[in-house]
Amino acid sequence: MQPRKTDLARTALQAHRAPLDMRQRRLLILCDGQRSIVELTGLLGQEAPAMVIQLVQAGYLSTGPAAAAPSPPAVAEPARAAPAQVTAAPAAPPVERRRSLVAARIYVLGILEMQRHPQAAALFRDLQQARAEDEVVQRLHSAMRMLPGLTSDGYCQRVRQRLLEALPLEHCDAFAEVA
Repeated sequence: MQPRKTDLARTALQAHRAPLDMRQRRLLILCDGQRSIVELTGLLGQEAPAMVIQLVQAGYLSTGPAAAAPSPPAVAEPARAAPAQVTAAPAAPPVERRRSLVAARIYVLGILEMQRHPQAAALFRDLQQARAEDEVVQRLHSAMRMLPGLTSDGYCQRVRQRLLEALPLEHCDAFAEVA
């Protein structure tokens, strides 16, 4: 199943007034009809399938005909040719996660937004305005150095772990050293 946004979801995302929390908004943004529930769970955590069900019931997501129509021709042909290949293909996506500086930036922006502290608000603005890759990385470093002064150690470790999961591999070593 590959959920996709409905017109109601597009309107809610544009208006910023819908009764959606930040996690639900992130899920709606990621539901483009191309990502499976397994991929969404890899990106957002174990609560993603339950959130998808809630958003489908609320009318924000659809799993209808557009997702089902392309599947029969694609599945029917390989099933006759080599059934072993069909069973091996679904196992690969959960292992491979998309890593990007944009995803890491969005995650840290969300964390900073929840802190309700003047330092966090200033870093939020700086990170939001950063455009160059090295500038974004520098702002992410600043946020990770500032966070222990605002939250508990356990929370900081969870944030750091999630950040390392989202960052491109070439930046992970530098952030592991900050830990």
